[in-house]
Amino acid sequence: MGGGTIIHLDKTCPDLHGLTDREAEALCGQLREELIDTVSRTGGHLGSNLGAVEITVAIHRVFDTSRDRVVFDVGHQCYIHKMLTGRADRMDTLRTFGGLAGFPKPAESIHDAFIAGHASDSVSVAVGMARARTRMGEDYHVIALIGDGALTGGLAYEGLSDAGNSREPLIVILNDNGMSITKNVGGVAQLLARQRLKPQYLRFKKGYRKVMGVLPGGRHIYRVTHKVKTAIKGTLLPCSMFEDMGFTYLGPVDGHDVKHLTQLLQYARDLRCPVLLHVRTVKGKGYSPAERNPDRFHGVGKFCIESGEPLRPSDRDFSKAFGEAMCELAEEDPRVCAISAAMVPGTGLTEFFRRYPERSFDVGIAEGHAAAMAAGMAKQGMTPVFAVYSSFLQRSYDMLVHDVGIQRLHVVFGVDRSGLVGADGETHHGVFDQAFLDTIPGMTVLCPASFRELRTMLRHAVLQCDGPVAVRYPRGGEGRYREDAGTADVVLRQGSDITLVGYGTFINVLLDTADRLAEKGISAEVVKLGRITPLQLETAAASVRRTGALLAAEESISSNSVGRRLAAGLALQGVPVKKIALQDLGERYVPHGSVEQLRELCGLSAEDLTKRAEEVLRHA
Repeated sequence: MGGGTIIHLDKTCPDLHGLTDREAEALCGQLREELIDTVSRTGGHLGSNLGAVEITVAIHRVFDTSRDRVVFDVGHQCYIHKMLTGRADRMDTLRTFGGLAGFPKPAESIHDAFIAGHASDSVSVAVGMARARTRMGEDYHVIALIGDGALTGGLAYEGLSDAGNSREPLIVILNDNGMSITKNVGGVAQLLARQRLKPQYLRFKKGYRKVMGVLPGGRHIYRVTHKVKTAIKGTLLPCSMFEDMGFTYLGPVDGHDVKHLTQLLQYARDLRCPVLLHVRTVKGKGYSPAERNPDRFHGVGKFCIESGEPLRPSDRDFSKAFGEAMCELAEEDPRVCAISAAMVPGTGLTEFFRRYPERSFDVGIAEGHAAAMAAGMAKQGMTPVFAVYSSFLQRSYDMLVHDVGIQRLHVVFGVDRSGLVGADGETHHGVFDQAFLDTIPGMTVLCPASFRELRTMLRHAVLQCDGPVAVRYPRGGEGRYREDAGTADVVLRQGSDITLVGYGTFINVLLDTADRLAEKGISAEVVKLGRITPLQLETAAASVRRTGALLAAEESISSNSVGRRLAAGLALQGVPVKKIALQDLGERYVPHGSVEQLRELCGLSAEDLTKRAEEVLRHA
């Protein structure tokens, strides 16, 4: 590397503080190549990581992440950070069961300051860490790395406002790879921005401040000249918003110039006040397929490096089926509109947005706003459908209660990625919505188990229901059950020894369990719930009266799970049951891995449920 230090990315954490600028540039190229190779084999978030290579290397040249706290926003751009902190030799385990997580994880490394999987909270976390540092009399630096997309979330501005006002020494690095924060005003502004970021100017400014602090009357002179400079700068440079919040603003700067980034971070570190460094980057930098199509390479499966094409073509999934059904409904009813929180392709709404742009609203990473806006639309006669991942819907809970629920407004929620999602892990599993949606009076929750059923249930939710309705469906495709029972609870398989109850696509696991039990001479009846809120007991109760035993299984936390509500309902109705067993995720956060591996971990595989059913019958 430039004839100098060679960086070996192995189990050790390389010390980047002594690197020359040429060596740092070479290291960035090495990391970019290894990143592309790794993600092509494991899948993961590629575009965001390619865009943050130089930023990450610069951070590691200036700070000690074993002590200094670097808080990633969302966290899917932390792969280079992991490679530089002793985990490069394990990158082939990325997002696999027992391997490296795809997001920062303090339990994995001392260098990961805070877990992150959702957007817009990094500045709030960082100012909390900075205040803790001050109160405890400790000495370390705090850095928040936030993307421009996260600035579409209101929490980011709450954090920025408080951080700037706090006067706590911290650095916010704004990684701007697309959204224009504010406009530069002509060539003069661009010239001034370049001049004020030159090292000689920064050194002069730092020295001037120091001298004025000790000269007689110097502080007064400094305050006057600073006010004049600020007034002139405010009319020409794109930094007034952040400086109004209390930050010293630096930027915009080329986010792929590792030399300049390192100099600015050193300067920002030494200012000992709230600093915002505005960095311009290219998402997917250094890999042409990702630069041409950054949305597709945001999150990818395994792909061919030469062509950028996926190794396995994507099959039809529930998100696509949802999008197709939405287009059909929009064709029939002009009141139907679609809302997304920065996840249009992910929720299957790309075609809807293309065909019905006047009824399509992407509000950015602002799920609370999306729910409140949907309430306003519904109040005025529209039929809004908010398509949102289950784990992101959590951020809208107050609006679900206050804005939608109290007035029983007809807002439809397409709850995507329900249940275990696999490789993204704790922050993305959709295992809480069953519990919290049930706490909202007037809410209806439907659970399709097939594409046909999704179409029927969504039509029912949009055209026939009153009040708020959620239609929840998983990531991926359908299983062996491909029928359409509508919204009703149904018996899919007759039996006499034990009742197996479930909902959604997890019903496929129960059908497999029934097959295994049959091989052992046990007759299992399988009941599929079409609606889990409000819970109807008739079909399940009739089955339990016949069999005398119940096993309810689901991908949900235990608290307020459907199984618990079902067991309580049967007890209140006095239904005679010899034995009731509930199998769910317990009271824990489930790690990352394939869905099959996680089901085995949680006792939810067909083999595990077969053993549990046998145990129930032995003790019945």
